[in-house]
Amino acid sequence: MEFRDIDYRTDGPIAWITFNRPQYRNAQSWRLLDEYDRAMDLAVADPAVRVIITRGAGGNFSSGHDLGTPEQAADREARGIGEAGIEFYENFRHYNLDLLVKWRNAPKPTIAMVEGFCIFAGWMMAACVDLVFAARNALFLPAMLEYFSLPYDVGVRKAKELMFESRFLTAEEAQQLGFVNRVFEPEDLERETVGYALRVAENNPVVVRLSKAAANRAQDLMGYSAFLDAGLSDYLVMMANRGEARTKGGRRLGGVELALRGLRGDRPGLTPGQGPGEAAPPAGS
Repeated sequence: MEFRDIDYRTDGPIAWITFNRPQYRNAQSWRLLDEYDRAMDLAVADPAVRVIITRGAGGNFSSGHDLGTPEQAADREARGIGEAGIEFYENFRHYNLDLLVKWRNAPKPTIAMVEGFCIFAGWMMAACVDLVFAARNALFLPAMLEYFSLPYDVGVRKAKELMFESRFLTAEEAQQLGFVNRVFEPEDLERETVGYALRVAENNPVVVRLSKAAANRAQDLMGYSAFLDAGLSDYLVMMANRGEARTKGGRRLGGVELALRGLRGDRPGLTPGQGPGEAAPPAGS
C-alpha cells in the first residue's frame, strides 16, 4: 500500500506510523488522516503487531489542522466539499470526531511519541491514544476543540484556565496534569519509548486488550463518549459565531497566534524569556 503523507513500517512487535509532512510541521490534511486510518487498520490486522507508536517527522509531532496548504486546497476543491450543508457536516464530523473515536477504541495499545509542537489537532491525536511519551522540548497547545476531551485530560478547572488564556504547556506541566505519561530528554525519547513498547509486547495480548477495553469502558461510564459528541456540537456553534477566527492570511487560528506571542513574552504580564521557550511559528492551525 502506497502512502504519501505518512510513513508506515513494522519492526518486530511494533508498528510505527509517522506523520510525514515536515515542510508543514505535520499539519493534518484530509489525505494524511485517510492514510493514518489505513495504517491503523494494517497495524490492527497484523497479528505480529502488539503496540502502535505514532510520531511526527522533522522534530515536530503536529502543528494542527491543515488550514490551506496547496495540497489541502486542491483536495477540498476536488472533493467539492462546501462550507455548509449536510456534506460539510458529515465530512467535518468524520475527520474531527468519528475517526478519532475509532482510533481511541483500537484493540491494540497505542502510544504518541511527541517532540516539538503538538498543537490543536495534534493535541486531539495525542488525546485519542492510550499513552503519551514526550521529549522535554515538546510544547502542547489545547483549546476547545472538535474532539473536546480537554476537561477529561487535565480536569475542569485547568481546562478553563488554559482555554481562557491560550497558552502552551511544557512537557513537564502536561505530565503533572496527567496528560503526558513520561518525559525524556530528546535524545532518549525513542529508545525509552521502544523499550516500554517491547515490555508491553511481552505481556499476554488478551490481558492487554481487555485491560484497555475495561479502562475505556470506565471512562465511558463517566460520560466520556457522550461528552465528545456534545463537544462537537458546541464547537460547530462556536464556528458559526466566528469564534474560531483566523489571523491575517488565513493559515493560523487566533488562539495559536496568542500562544506564540506568549512564547516570545509579548503578552500582558509577560516579559521576553518568561514563556516556555522561543520557537518558529508552526504551519498548521
